[in-house]
Amino acid sequence: MSKFFSLEGRLVATALLGLVVGTAIPWLLLALGFDQRLSWALGMLLGVLVLVGLIRLVLRPLTTTLKALRSGLLNFRDGDFSISLVPPKVRELHEITSLYNDIGEHLRRERAHIYQRELLLDTVIQSSPQALLLMDQGEHIIYSNNSARKLLNNGRPIQGLLLEKLLPNSPHEIASAIENRQNGLFNYSDKNGTHSIHIGNSTFILNAHRHRLVVLREMTQELTRAEVQIWKKVIRLISHELNNSLAPISSLAHSGKMLIAKPDRAADLEKVFDIVAERCQHLTEFTQGYARFAKLPAPSCEVVDWRALIERIAPLQKFTLKGGVPRRPGYFDPVQMEQALLNLIKNSREAGSDSEDIELRISADDRGQQLVITDRGSGMSEKVLQQALLPFFSTKEQGVGLGLTLCREIVDAHGGQLQLLNRSGGGLRISLWLPWEKTGD
Repeated sequence: MSKFFSLEGRLVATALLGLVVGTAIPWLLLALGFDQRLSWALGMLLGVLVLVGLIRLVLRPLTTTLKALRSGLLNFRDGDFSISLVPPKVRELHEITSLYNDIGEHLRRERAHIYQRELLLDTVIQSSPQALLLMDQGEHIIYSNNSARKLLNNGRPIQGLLLEKLLPNSPHEIASAIENRQNGLFNYSDKNGTHSIHIGNSTFILNAHRHRLVVLREMTQELTRAEVQIWKKVIRLISHELNNSLAPISSLAHSGKMLIAKPDRAADLEKVFDIVAERCQHLTEFTQGYARFAKLPAPSCEVVDWRALIERIAPLQKFTLKGGVPRRPGYFDPVQMEQALLNLIKNSREAGSDSEDIELRISADDRGQQLVITDRGSGMSEKVLQQALLPFFSTKEQGVGLGLTLCREIVDAHGGQLQLLNRSGGGLRISLWLPWEKTGD
């Protein structure tokens, strides 16, 4: 019957059947001689009982299906899509349960697809050479990859740790950059030598909560490969410069040899010698720039009065000293440090910063001494920032790319660290950190 009649039709049939029973029984009782009031009372009572019983029988598949749907929806809410319902024979309920089963199957496929994508993404991230840290707004680490664990915690798990508990196990330079949310290129040393790493910090909103992503990219190999390319470029540059001078000198020498035999051409011969001397002077200046970089002597460290250092630099390059100087005197090679500071201040001015925006801050603690130069120039793009410390890399048309590299060599020779950071609002922050005494080579 349920296959051929709708639920509404069966309810109407049940009501009619109850009505028939409620009217037929009184007539039957009257025919048997019962009192009229009693007959109709018994008829109505029996009719109601029959009607209630039939309605419960008709509605039993509906109540059963609703209970099953309720349980299934609760499973959906808990993320369990594995439960399917057996469709009843009632057509309308059969359609509803079939639709529920279709939705459950669709959700199961979608979850399997998402799981496969997440698995693929996690595999890619875990095998990435870039170290990734994802933290919630409470600075708890909620995700990391293998590279991050190796770099920051010697390969041990870090998920769930507070950032402040993790950083003491990390290299000091990296820990300081992450703690202060700094972006840029940093150098750090470990038992395997000196490494260069680029650190990027970003924040985003996920599920109405702020999250922070830290990406640490090992740049040592890339910088090494870039240095090889730079050296090739330098060899071509030197060859080109030498050819541009030696070819004219050779030609002028031949001309001079011919002019010697002509006493009346003495003035022309003098011009030849002047041009040869000019080209030789150009070559001398050209090679001296590279010689200063290639033959940087070992630093001769001594106690340095900060005020005396500032007074020697101030007449040569304009800048502003911020915050005074430490009570403890500095300890480094004063000649080399003056050269480094003059180069950096000059670079800031050539980057478009006004002299009054170029500031020098000096600080010291038990670990070492730090000199920080800040400006409001054009700053550096991420690409330039990653290559700025390479020898002979320059963004200037006539630049030879030795200024920042020479500064790095001076700082490295002192056993210190040089860091370049873009400033919010424009400009560059250059930090020179020097230990009180150089430890090891």
